[in-house]
Amino acid sequence: MSDNSSTSFFAGRHYFVLAVLMLLFSSLVFRSAWLQVYNQDFLLDEGSQRQLRTIQTPAYRGTIMDRFGTPLAISTPVDSVWVNPQQILLDQPGLKKVTQLLGINFKQTLNKLKQRANREFVFIKRRVEPELAQKAVEGVKGVHLQREYNRFYPAGEVVSHVLGFTDIDNIGREGMERVYQDWLKAKSGQRTILRNRKGEVVENISQVVAARPGKDLQTSIDMRLQYIAYRSLSKAIKHHDAKSGSAVLLDARSGEILAIANWPSYNPNQHKNKSASARRNRAITDVFEPGSTIKPFTLAAALDRNLYNSKSRINTAPGYMKITGYPIRDFRNYGVLDLAGILRKSSNVGASKVAMSMKSEELWRAFTDYGFGEPTGVSFPASSSGYFSDFHDWQPLDHATMAFGYGLSVSTLQLARAYSIFANEGKLRPVSLLKLDEPQAAPQVMKRSTANMVLKMLEQVVGPDGTAQQAAISGYRVAGKTGTAKKNAVGGYLEDTYTSVFAGVVPVSNPRLVMAVMIDEPKVNGYYGGVVAAPVFKEVLSHALRLMNISPDDLAATRQLAKTAGRELL
Repeated sequence: MSDNSSTSFFAGRHYFVLAVLMLLFSSLVFRSAWLQVYNQDFLLDEGSQRQLRTIQTPAYRGTIMDRFGTPLAISTPVDSVWVNPQQILLDQPGLKKVTQLLGINFKQTLNKLKQRANREFVFIKRRVEPELAQKAVEGVKGVHLQREYNRFYPAGEVVSHVLGFTDIDNIGREGMERVYQDWLKAKSGQRTILRNRKGEVVENISQVVAARPGKDLQTSIDMRLQYIAYRSLSKAIKHHDAKSGSAVLLDARSGEILAIANWPSYNPNQHKNKSASARRNRAITDVFEPGSTIKPFTLAAALDRNLYNSKSRINTAPGYMKITGYPIRDFRNYGVLDLAGILRKSSNVGASKVAMSMKSEELWRAFTDYGFGEPTGVSFPASSSGYFSDFHDWQPLDHATMAFGYGLSVSTLQLARAYSIFANEGKLRPVSLLKLDEPQAAPQVMKRSTANMVLKMLEQVVGPDGTAQQAAISGYRVAGKTGTAKKNAVGGYLEDTYTSVFAGVVPVSNPRLVMAVMIDEPKVNGYYGGVVAAPVFKEVLSHALRLMNISPDDLAATRQLAKTAGRELL
């Protein structure tokens, strides 16, 4: 090849390479211009989408309080620890440190994250104390904190059955937390943030949705009285080696529930391992045959129908009677008794004769008016209406035994509500677990004269000749009735297995407080209602009358106490 040909060849190749380079350069310039001028918005949006995040802004759940504003359920700030698996899996020593500080299993956590390796957000532990959470994530990339709120119950087991509890997502699962979920729940907000390539928040862009805290809820509970009721009830149950028990204290004027205690109980702050039995609000959900605490209502029904008066006499001799071949017995032969004597001696024969003097429909209608077999009006999970069969289904024996509390079932709350009729001159006031601004309307279900008459009869039950002497409170006139009922089971009533009950009103001259106590299956130290349940009533009401500054109305007893105290000082 000649020199000219060689020079021409190399010159052509030079120009070809130069042309290719120029073409590539032009393409890059054109592409750059296209991206930066014509496609700028698209690229900016794509970049932002990779760095912008919308996250939740937590809000706290509403506080539940007692009637004086004492917090019973509050939300406290906690941190939940989450990771980006795509980052943390590259730093397993860091992950091990985090799991050790949080007290969780490293291998299980590692396997969990490997299964979710394509995600950017995985919780590894919820609701951690902020100080511990901050220490755990410090210096480890890919581990972050999210602020949440944990529910805390300062009073623990004392009022747990009323409040209930929430789950890990702050949703009410029991008690008032469940009933008033929509009222108490918080609404999380949303905000847009900008993160850098390390996942760190570098800027808050905007608040998309504002967070809204839950609404507060004020209950009718007086925590001073709640503590006393719970302590007294649990002490009595342990003293008598009983199975369980419940007690309800009402403000007779308003119908507000001041205390509602149950045993066994549980700590709502540590509820996971507690049985459903321990979590049950027995005062509202459980029913029992009330025994002789029903007798005042039997007499009231007859008095309201003008079948008897305060001077009427009933012959209970010889201390028993038979209905269709089945015996109804008294403790002994009481002979002729007036209506007050039937209550004072707790005569089954006397009460049955009064009941049998009425048509079954009349007795059924009266008991229904008094709230038996009817809802209490309190919104609560598994709230019971009790059991009270229709009179069409009654046999003569049912008619007779209904008079002294066999054949129907009530809850402790129902019984307390029924006794408020005597405290309210014949009106059945609705009951409430919420603090009320003013009392609700109360229908007249019993004549005023009848309610007042029976209340005075019940005062004799607490007197020296009655069955409830251990319910007497020095300086106050107390009215009430004991009940001791054999427990029913498949095949009939059990021997030596009882429910012990007492319900009463104080002070008689100006009724203010009503309380019902039920203790299930006492095994030692007695089983009669006057021995087991009445002392609980006395202990709780003695404190309640003082704390509520209710004046004594038994002036004779008060004067005697003053004289005795004066002599002791001298």
